Amino acid sequence: MAKRDYYEVLGVSKGASEDEIKKAYRKLAIKYHPDRNPDDPEAEAKFKEAAEAYDVLHDPQKRQQYDQFGFDAPGGGFGGGGPFGGAGGFSMDDIFSMFGDVFGGHGGGFGGFGGGGHQAPKYRGSDLRLKVRLSLQEVATGVTKKFKVRKDVPCEHCHGTGAEEGSGTETCQNCHGSGVEIRTQQSIFGMMQTQTTCHVCNGEGTIIKNKCTHCHGEGVVKGEEVVEINIPAGVAEGMVVNVPGKGNAGRHNGVAGNIQVYIEEEPNDTFIRDGQNVIYNLLLDFPTAALGGQVDIPTIDGSNVKIKIEPGTQPGKTLRLRGKGLPAVQGYGSGTGDLVVHISIYVPKELNKEEKKIIEDLRQSENFRGDNSTKRSIFENFKKLFS
Repeated sequence: MAKRDYYEVLGVSKGASEDEIKKAYRKLAIKYHPDRNPDDPEAEAKFKEAAEAYDVLHDPQKRQQYDQFGFDAPGGGFGGGGPFGGAGGFSMDDIFSMFGDVFGGHGGGFGGFGGGGHQAPKYRGSDLRLKVRLSLQEVATGVTKKFKVRKDVPCEHCHGTGAEEGSGTETCQNCHGSGVEIRTQQSIFGMMQTQTTCHVCNGEGTIIKNKCTHCHGEGVVKGEEVVEINIPAGVAEGMVVNVPGKGNAGRHNGVAGNIQVYIEEEPNDTFIRDGQNVIYNLLLDFPTAALGGQVDIPTIDGSNVKIKIEPGTQPGKTLRLRGKGLPAVQGYGSGTGDLVVHISIYVPKELNKEEKKIIEDLRQSENFRGDNSTKRSIFENFKKLFS
């Protein structure tokens, strides 16, 4: 079944505030929660659909990428887990963990909802952000860049556990190993239990007896890693390429964060980029424009191609070389762009006597004065530059 637009799923406009998005999701979560709709596959599907939409729209970066690319974000997009992350692949535990953000706690939000025993949290390391400047040639072909990144890495002394060798853990006396603190309070829905993460053990249910002397029980230390990042062909200024699992390591052998690579483009002295097309300004000499001929045109791969100039070619005319532009970024878009050649005519600033005499003689010819139709044609070409 085709995926529905996330704004449509939550019933909010594209300009909705973060608070409006949160309220809309809260309403749907209550309506379709599995504990209120037992053995109802349709309600469960809508519950997961709302959670997926909220996961994207409440995150400013994910929302910006979704607004720009929809489900076809570079690298597979949302719901597929490509270079830009993705909101797909939700389990029920993933969704329940989101209720802390929506309903103000860190656990269930609905007392008794979610079922199952305690599971120690899997800490996730934070993301890192890098900028990379690419030449037009690198954009055209894609490129692999190496970065020396300073970040949190697993502690080698304790192998990421946070405990000294031979030292184990003991049950947290505050939560008795549950990892949560349960509170009961009156709400608009009646008496409800809310679960919050235990402030003593941070939800793990256990306490380290003897903390590692190198990482002080964190399981991570500062370190460096050389990271290779593959930039796909066709990226553009402002895009973000997500590199999963290469960010900061998570505490206690948790999940590593991502590296978000922000794309910048270097100015090019030869070409101007226009989406997937590239524009080249050909400065043509007057004799060739008048008589016709062949000229060499550079391309973004460094080679030259010959193009035919028809006799009487006017300034402002454009020629299009199909498929000589930039590729679509990982399937977003179609095919490869074109190389658009914009023709200008070179007029020399200084002439010797013989050249002046020739030009004076030519000026007397009707062929060199141009009629109204020629002027209109040149004007139309001029207008196309601004359309």
